[in-house]
Amino acid sequence: MILLKDRCLGGREFFSPPFFLGSRNYPSIIATQLQAALFFAMLTASQRTLIRQADLSLDTLDEGSFCELMKHPDQVADCSDDELIAFLKIANALYRGGEPIISDADYDFIYLAELRHRQPNHPLLHTVEPEPIFAGKTVDLPVVMLSTDKAYSREEVERWAGRIEKAATELGKNFAEIEFKVTPKLDGYAAYDDGRMLYTRGDGRKGTDITRVFERGMQVADHGNRGLGAGEIVVSRSYFNENLADFFDNARNFQASVIKEKDLEEHAEQAINDHAAVFYPFALLPSWTGPWTELIGDFENIVKTIWHQLDYDVDGVILEITDEDIKQAMGATRHHHRWQLAYKENLETAEVAVLKVTPQTSRSGRITPVAELEPVRLSGALLSRATAHHYKMVVDKRIGPGAIIRLARSGEVIPKIEQVLKPAEPQVPEHCPSCGHELIWDNDFLICPNNLACPAQISNSMEHFFRVLKNNDGFGAATIKKLYEHGIRSVDEIYTLGAEQFEAMGFGPKQSQNLVDQLLRSRNEAVEDWRFLAAFGVFRMGLGNCERLLAHYALPNIFSLTEADIVAVEGFAEKTATAITNGFANIKPLFDTLMNLGFKLQATQNKSADNSHPLAGKTLVFTGTLHSGSRDELSKQAKAKGAKVGGSVSAKTDYLVIGENVGANKINAAREKDVAVISEQEFLQLLAGENA
Repeated sequence: MILLKDRCLGGREFFSPPFFLGSRNYPSIIATQLQAALFFAMLTASQRTLIRQADLSLDTLDEGSFCELMKHPDQVADCSDDELIAFLKIANALYRGGEPIISDADYDFIYLAELRHRQPNHPLLHTVEPEPIFAGKTVDLPVVMLSTDKAYSREEVERWAGRIEKAATELGKNFAEIEFKVTPKLDGYAAYDDGRMLYTRGDGRKGTDITRVFERGMQVADHGNRGLGAGEIVVSRSYFNENLADFFDNARNFQASVIKEKDLEEHAEQAINDHAAVFYPFALLPSWTGPWTELIGDFENIVKTIWHQLDYDVDGVILEITDEDIKQAMGATRHHHRWQLAYKENLETAEVAVLKVTPQTSRSGRITPVAELEPVRLSGALLSRATAHHYKMVVDKRIGPGAIIRLARSGEVIPKIEQVLKPAEPQVPEHCPSCGHELIWDNDFLICPNNLACPAQISNSMEHFFRVLKNNDGFGAATIKKLYEHGIRSVDEIYTLGAEQFEAMGFGPKQSQNLVDQLLRSRNEAVEDWRFLAAFGVFRMGLGNCERLLAHYALPNIFSLTEADIVAVEGFAEKTATAITNGFANIKPLFDTLMNLGFKLQATQNKSADNSHPLAGKTLVFTGTLHSGSRDELSKQAKAKGAKVGGSVSAKTDYLVIGENVGANKINAAREKDVAVISEQEFLQLLAGENA
């Protein structure tokens, strides 16, 4: 068995620990390794402190689920709205507190993009992301300090310039004469200096008094004066690498320590005394100015020059206009100024040789190709690995031992294979590197379908089971870790534990009784049969497919289904039917054991639908913030009346149910497709049996 190295919080490496649902026959030395490694899958004490300072909790999304979603961003579509929002808030609090865990690109294009897709008007998308509260007096900022809108392509920059041109035309100004300004985008700690007090940015309107930073001896960059307004606390990149890298995880961690520590750590104090750590006002930044034609005509060169002009961490450039009339006319959202833009494209690349391509099995069973490289320093980091997206990319681009690739760092963080300069013969695995099972192709991906016997896939299976059921509390990563340390290897074993046994494992008396109560709750509280089936994690049998299949077959009968039976159900492809039937066979023993415990399951296939009900046979889509229940709860009630619930508006949709803070996209789509748009109250009336 191969234990897979993975990346978790704080940039540390750990071995993904298998939580086996059934098997107990792995060597004890491996169990010892896993027990030691489990610690690193959790949040650190300082990270928990930052979360508390931000007035957040780990109730909606526990530590294990947070780590899992961070490690596997491809699972973001499966999390609930509340879990997604909780993840974003926690990730932001850790970033602002100096302990970033994901890149800006991942935050923007995966997690924030998912929220934008689901709830385009959510406040997280349109307000300044708050910073943790540090020791000090909370005060009103002299000016509003907003975030900056971001662009990652030249096309986005050109669209932004088009909006400026439109505003200039409406004011009767000649766009060709408008002055554009380009400055480095410092990656430091935002603050505002009015000459008397230094403030954190806070939520953009209220910050914290951190004047103590200047009282500790910190200087303004370039021998500047106090009172120059907004800027950032930064540290010299070369100084950090030479003097601080052994004592601080990263520059943001150092910057945050300068603000929040009552007694400065000696190396931080020395950095201030050496004037390596400074407050850099934006007004003193080097800049390029000129008209749009010159900027876009020499865009790459101008950006590259400005980007690399300072010996501080810079993660992009700021583009803005200087015309006050246009700035006032364009105004701002609650999140950013419309006349300003942050351009964040990585310009530093390196050509490097591929030593080999190593397959790694993810929790979902996808085999991820990792290119092992000749070590190369890029954007201040020594890199020796880069991840290809999937094995189809490896085959198509011919990435193998001896290939020469151009490597970039997306968002200055994630190593990315930008181009294959010299192809080589690819090596495509036929068997899973973790369990040896034969792999299958699923679109662009190689998949290991052996979900219940593959250590890499089932590392968090017990936690996954309880998380998917959603009718219990307390069985997050920390609890599962402790159970694993005491020899628990399968879900059914957990259900045999009593309060005394939990106490013997180190749980407190009150917590032990609560865990027993929650186990009882998970059996006595009704749960949909499709949710129960999805908790077993069969390949290609997520919540949607489980519900779809059980609408045609009763749960006890699925284990006798043939491939033809499954393919006959709309939405199931022939190439996955074999994997599904094999998956059902694998879970059958555990399924039978758990069913004998007396779970209360609500059957999907045998529901006696009232065809006369106003919602019977109707297809609904929910959008916006709902007050009478979560989307899951309201969807469940609608389905109980014979309705179907979709995620997007189509020609088959009958009702779009809108709550508060609804974006225009779904409403426009409903109008285009002649779909009835109803309020939450109107939906409740239909649910009660009243015709619209």
